[in-house]
Amino acid sequence: MKEKPLLVFDGDCGFCRYWVDRWKLSTRGRINFAAYQDVAVQYPAIPMADFQSAIQLILPDGTIQKGAKAVFTALAGSSRTARILLRIYQSVPGASKVAEEIYSLVAGHRPIFSALIRLVSSPDTDSAGALLSRWAYLRVLAAAYLIAFASLHHQVLGLIGSEGITPAVSWMKAVRAQGGPGAFWFAPTVFWLGASDGALKAACWAGEAAACAALVGFAPVLSFLVCWVLYLSFLPVSGDFLGFQWDVLLLEAGFLGIFLAPLQLRPNLDREAPPPGSFLWLGRWLLFRLVFFSGLVKLWSGDTSWRDLTALKYHYMTQPLPTPLGWYAYHLPLAFQKFSTAAVLALELIVPIFLWGPAVVRRVACWTLIVFQGLIMATGNYCFFNFLTIGLLLLALDRGAWPAAWLRRVRARRAWSTEFPAGRWPGWVTAPVFALVFLLTLVQISARTSLVSAWPGPVRHLAMRLAPFYLANSYGLFAVMTTTRPEIVIEGSEDGKRWFAYEFKYKPGDLSRRPAFVAPYQPRLDWQLWFAALSSYRDNPWFVDLCYRLLEGSPAVLALLKTNPFPLSPPRYLRATLYNYDFSTFREKSQTHRWWKRELQGPYCPVLSIRDRELS
Repeated sequence: MKEKPLLVFDGDCGFCRYWVDRWKLSTRGRINFAAYQDVAVQYPAIPMADFQSAIQLILPDGTIQKGAKAVFTALAGSSRTARILLRIYQSVPGASKVAEEIYSLVAGHRPIFSALIRLVSSPDTDSAGALLSRWAYLRVLAAAYLIAFASLHHQVLGLIGSEGITPAVSWMKAVRAQGGPGAFWFAPTVFWLGASDGALKAACWAGEAAACAALVGFAPVLSFLVCWVLYLSFLPVSGDFLGFQWDVLLLEAGFLGIFLAPLQLRPNLDREAPPPGSFLWLGRWLLFRLVFFSGLVKLWSGDTSWRDLTALKYHYMTQPLPTPLGWYAYHLPLAFQKFSTAAVLALELIVPIFLWGPAVVRRVACWTLIVFQGLIMATGNYCFFNFLTIGLLLLALDRGAWPAAWLRRVRARRAWSTEFPAGRWPGWVTAPVFALVFLLTLVQISARTSLVSAWPGPVRHLAMRLAPFYLANSYGLFAVMTTTRPEIVIEGSEDGKRWFAYEFKYKPGDLSRRPAFVAPYQPRLDWQLWFAALSSYRDNPWFVDLCYRLLEGSPAVLALLKTNPFPLSPPRYLRATLYNYDFSTFREKSQTHRWWKRELQGPYCPVLSIRDRELS
């Protein structure tokens, strides 16, 4: 009598091998597996036609099961879902017939279902390549969280502290007064427990600690969950200063990271279970939406600069925080700018389609987009956006993208290890989460494209209630290209006659100051001033709050600036003037050593004094 059950499958069927590889991991040695081509002669009582049409489970007592029942029985010892299905199969009238009919349908059309499996899961789900891709992605994700929390930590009190521009504690009081008990679902944040300066700093510290733990691979699921909850908590209370596309991308990618991460305290490649194929697919789906819709919105907007391929003629100068290389790129010939614009549209609209192609095609697409992201990083400052996008591209790579020596080493270590791979989310968790996230992305896409005129009421309600959690988001930068660069210059005065300018750390101001490489750090006030210059101060209430904080001499707000022309006491008056900035030419830069030139446009807002606030 055999010590273990033996599951016999068709060794020539890729579809069968795919599932057997997964079952080997989940059963952890409790069942032996063999191809019928190797063992059929040992079991003459089983017709060859039965081996070829369905899997056979030979139990230790000699009992033989086949088809769906064999699957449920084999997996019942390691899968709660399989135990439930086996109970239904055995006790619900008609269930066994339905299950076997479904099994026969799949078995009879294995090539079709094999193609579907390849579409919705990584070909390397159980390979060393998938483990390396997952390892690289989770490290990039952890580094992005660390950068995001550290960047925010440096600025949080000046932006939303008690003496900041828009205090979080005041916002929380207003929401609590207006929202009632259900307000949490519209503003999910831990700062319901308190939004003091200490709480804001503590949340940043905790986020940094959790990101460091994830970076070194300690309790990754818990670490990523803490990062996600804390970063999500900052979005509602931060108003205009958070909620950029990289912020919501970090949340969406971070949520996937919770389920991609090994469910272990100290994971090790020797004994990690491969990542769930469904979430590898969601990662590729997120990457596709991110890149493809960034191109699509450029065409949908009807902006003429994208249509006539002149967008990059302006972009390097008009982007929020240019780089020194952007200054040189701006002066390239118009023909090259048009070629580059066409290349950007092709890279965003065509190349992402190949992410769904065969392994070699997908590999070429990923490396092409990685180079593209590197060029963007060289010519623009976009926080951790490009860095995180590269992480998603690494996740989408197959085994052929990794050095053969690395793959051999991982395979050898896993073969040597006496432990069975562990720490994988069960299917009854990943399946509904996958379905929910994918449904939310479809609702979000249909809202932008009108592909579905109306979703059922419960689906719309669910999408609305979950929208504040940023599980599925809209992407697409620079749909309309700005062709000029308005800049706000803030000045203070003691007597209303002599004015002295406040200099910001990174945004253009002093004409002689060289543009800087800032990314992956994001100076959020400098960024928001770029947006404010494109509209009126009336559309940006926070700008007036900024001015009054400068009139009060708030140390937290002044710490966000490069220079304070009033170190002893704050000024009596403040004014904001609008200039049109442009890059200097090669000749002008050679003669004046100035990177910028500017032209006065007029006042941005009325002259303010601290007395105005006291009277209002």
